Amino acid sequence: MAELGKGVTAGKLALNVQKRLSRAQEKVLQKLGKADETRDTAFEELVASFNKQMTEGTKLQRDLKAYLAAVKAMHDASRRLQDCLADMYEPDWFGKEEMDALVEEMIEKEMDNNLEDTDTLWLDYHQNLTDKALLCMDTYLAQFPEIKSRIAKRERKLVDFDSARHHFSSLQKGKKKDEAKIAKPAALLEMAAPSWAQGLISAHQVAQTNLSYNQAEEDLGRAQKIFEELNVELQDELPTLWDSRVGVYVGTFQSLAGHQEKFHKEMSKLSQNLNDIMTKLEEQRQLKKDATAATKKVDDAKSEEANHSESTSPAPKKLGPPPSRPPPRLTPSPDPKQQSLGMLEEEASAADTNTDASSTTQQSSVTNGSDADLPPGFLYKVKAVHEYTATDNDELELKVGDAVLVLAFDNPDEQDDGWLLGVKESHWSQKKDISAKGVFPENFTQKV
Repeated sequence: MAELGKGVTAGKLALNVQKRLSRAQEKVLQKLGKADETRDTAFEELVASFNKQMTEGTKLQRDLKAYLAAVKAMHDASRRLQDCLADMYEPDWFGKEEMDALVEEMIEKEMDNNLEDTDTLWLDYHQNLTDKALLCMDTYLAQFPEIKSRIAKRERKLVDFDSARHHFSSLQKGKKKDEAKIAKPAALLEMAAPSWAQGLISAHQVAQTNLSYNQAEEDLGRAQKIFEELNVELQDELPTLWDSRVGVYVGTFQSLAGHQEKFHKEMSKLSQNLNDIMTKLEEQRQLKKDATAATKKVDDAKSEEANHSESTSPAPKKLGPPPSRPPPRLTPSPDPKQQSLGMLEEEASAADTNTDASSTTQQSSVTNGSDADLPPGFLYKVKAVHEYTATDNDELELKVGDAVLVLAFDNPDEQDDGWLLGVKESHWSQKKDISAKGVFPENFTQKV
């Protein structure tokens, strides 16, 4: 059995070698122009379209793989960036809990691969593109190698068909010449042969000639049948395959676009949340900055006031809590015996006071702007450095940082020591009236 198997293998090998030699010989003859070649222009166009289609599909498959590799790289980079943000976000910053939840949500979305739930970010995006786009292209291109192999087989069978056709044609042309050449020697042999053998020699020679002719005819028929079967199959399949490329491209890019839209829509929501947290963190930083600046300004004002008190007092005084209220505002009754003398002194004092007030008002007007923007009787502006709670209806309540426009008393005699008359700058800017004016302790403010 082993020897029989070796014999069969050797026979197939010899047959394949004989076929290759015959095909090579036929191609040489065709190139030299000594043998005609069967050409099918329509089929050649189909093959050209097939090669173009296979090249385009292979390039699209390669570019899709490169895109998916970039998606995976972007996925890893995004995860590292989110981890970095979570690590460096300090506990006292605004939105620390929201930030942790946001990063956790992103990680959960990346790790989840369930199409029905919340798995529409990086990992799911990559997986969907692999399943819906790349695998579709792989299936589409998997049919090309088999068809390409059959096209090559058709080309070989076409050469075999041409070779068998040429061999059969040459036998047809040489048959008559061979019959004429065989006739004379056969006649001489028959004359010399016994009577019972006459006619057998010529019949044997004719039989040999007919055997070669019949064998060539059978080879031609078999080669033609194999070629035509392959040719018909490919002529039916290649146009169908060529038309199928449109549906494959549409499905691939529709899937790609749909998953891109879904992915970026979900990612935009998370990006908007991150942007909102960063905006609020910036607002928090600005508020802290403003509060620090205000505290520093108050501390500077206290320091300046303390320095001013130390320079004007005969003995150094330690700066303590907010100053005490000034002495009560009294309205003494005039002495009947000194009424006439007091009236003269008051007139003189009022004249001096009005002169000083006019001078101060004029100077303040030059310094602070036009009179149209200031209340009547404006002298100067002060700023509250301590809180003051009003204890009477005509007193002005102060908060630290309140700006007050100091006004001249309608009657200078009504002014008590340590007390000023004014209206809050914010009220004047909004209302443009001095109905809310009131008195306040001078030592609770600082001149601006």
